[in-house]
Amino acid sequence: KSFNVSSNDEFMEKVLNSQIPVIVNFHAEWCDPCHILTPKLKELTDNSEEVDLAIIDVEENPELVHTFEVKAVPAIIAIRNGLVVDKFIGLVDAAKIEGLMTRLKGTKPN
Repeated sequence: KSFNVSSNDEFMEKVLNSQIPVIVNFHAEWCDPCHILTPKLKELTDNSEEVDLAIIDVEENPELVHTFEVKAVPAIIAIRNGLVVDKFIGLVDAAKIEGLMTRLKGTKPN
């Protein structure tokens, strides 16, 4: 499933404390590549019960942008068990996203 994150508390609850891995999508309304990547991410994660998608607007969440040192958008951060396990910046193809999802699903917590 996908959901928007609008505060640090919500990020802690829905992402860092999630029982399943979460792909975090930092985006901005003015970012053209974001308008291509976000729907692609939604399509891939909405069909998955094993990976969620958190969408964060960089304009509305400067603290999270600072915490994760987001320097450009779109920025994708993969979090599993509360830890960053992978990240990339910019528009990427579906195969890279699918590969990331496969890696995230591959290791389950003990």
